[in-house]
This record gives sequence, C-alpha cells and structure tokens, in this order.
Amino acid sequence: MIVNREAVIARATAERRKHLRLEVDLPGKFFVPAEQREEPCRIVDLSPTGARVAAESVPANDVQLVLYIDEFGRFEGDVVRTEWGHFGVVFRCSALKQARLAEQLEIIAKQGGTQPAPLRRHSRREGGELSQFTRSSGQTVRCEVLDLSLSGLSLRTTVKPPLGEVITIGQVSGRVVRHHETGIAVEFCGPRKGERPYLRSLG
Repeated sequence: MIVNREAVIARATAERRKHLRLEVDLPGKFFVPAEQREEPCRIVDLSPTGARVAAESVPANDVQLVLYIDEFGRFEGDVVRTEWGHFGVVFRCSALKQARLAEQLEIIAKQGGTQPAPLRRHSRREGGELSQFTRSSGQTVRCEVLDLSLSGLSLRTTVKPPLGEVITIGQVSGRVVRHHETGIAVEFCGPRKGERPYLRSLG
C-alpha cells in the first residue's frame, strides 16, 4: 500500500491543533440570552473547541451562552461543567472557525506567550461620529459610533434592537450580536460598498 506521507503529516498536524489547549489570562464577557444578562469574566485557558472561564457568577450546566474573548471575538457555546468560581464551555462553531482559532493558538504557543494582540484581525479606531441606522422594520434611529473596524462596530443608542436583527448603517448591513450598557454591538454581514470582500478569521 502506498502511503501519502504529506497527507499523514497534515492529518497529524490537524489532530494536534484540534487538542491544543493554551493557558491564558484574557478579559472577556459572557451573555446568557435566556436571561438577557451579561457578566464580566476572565478566560484562563483556551482551545479550538472550548474554554475554561473564571467568573463571580457561574452559570448552570447546559446553559447556552455567548462568550466574548478580548482580541479573539465572539463564540457561541454550552456550559459543560461548573465548579467554584469557574466553568467550562464547549464552542458551537464551524470546523473552519475552529481551524483558524487553532492556528492562532499555535502561533502564540510558539512565541511562548499568552497575549494575542499581534493577531487581532482588524484594528479598531475610536468613533465619536453621529450617525443613524435603519432597522428591519424601516425605523430610523439616531446613534453615535463609539468604535469600529472592518468586522463590526459599537453604537451608542437608546434603541436596542433584539439580538440577531439585521440593521443598515451607511452602505453596509450588520447583525446585532450584543447589547451593552450604552447601546449595541454590530457585526457586519458583508464588506462596505467599494471595498474588497474580507475573510473573517474567526467566523
């Protein structure tokens, strides 16, 4: 039997990446949609398939949540284990998203560090610009752009459309992915008009 050496190496590398787990110390937040509550947390270890999270408020087993990890982005997941001050999350994401996270973790591991700042997919800039967005119902809402990047933006607004609603601001559409204290966070559905399509490294 002829063995394709390159294919064997590629499979072994993919398997190793799948189980790579890195100790980190990253700020984050988790949002429990069923309870409409958001809590601060810290991520203490991270892998392509899940994370261990430290928090004062620990959700129950089997709770579905959205985990926001500083510099890595947004992950939907399920709580699979809990203990005093910590809980484990298994991510519900595509194989492509897992592979991209694995690549990022592998680079950090090779660098011997735990800070992913050089890997940030899109730099953000401060906003402070007055604007408006249009809801799916056609309602126009005044807002202020707090910060933005190629992948999304944060808006100050007193009107908070439900999570998942698609809004339009300027020439681009985006999906509401989070409510915060002063407004909403929006993830773009596609590139801005006149820009090249971009690869979403974590989505």
